[in-house]
Amino acid sequence: MKKIFQLTMFAVILVLTVSCQKNLVFEQYKPIENKSWYKDSVLVFTVPVSDTTDNHNLFINVRNDINYSYSNLWLFVTIEQPDGKTLEDKFEIALADPSGNWLGKGIGGLKTREAIFRRNVFFPMSGEYKIRVQQGMREENLKGISDIGIRIDKVE
Repeated sequence: MKKIFQLTMFAVILVLTVSCQKNLVFEQYKPIENKSWYKDSVLVFTVPVSDTTDNHNLFINVRNDINYSYSNLWLFVTIEQPDGKTLEDKFEIALADPSGNWLGKGIGGLKTREAIFRRNVFFPMSGEYKIRVQQGMREENLKGISDIGIRIDKVE
């Protein structure tokens, strides 16, 4: 009886996981070596795009150590189209509330914070888009950031 219950619960979790990700187009994390992100280090995400008809939401995800010294993270983000045209932007992600409580999810010493970077993005051409992310804090060597991720979902 216990075995049947476990198999049923596994099936339910699997179905929920797959159904929640039906709009997922792209997701990737890049690790920050030794949780020390140097100011001149640029993370590059190569995103293959074939769908030029639907709009998309772009998310930037941050995994930070609970010993990270700040409540936010400033980023310089560049999106390069297949034809070489670029869009540059600054983006701030709040990682903690004013009371110092971490906004990200996670158990233990690592928190994952997801933030929407752009809503209803239209990709005008198919091909490989490059998304470059660089830390924009005032420290040469920013400690406490473990990974940076990009996620792209289709808008329903």
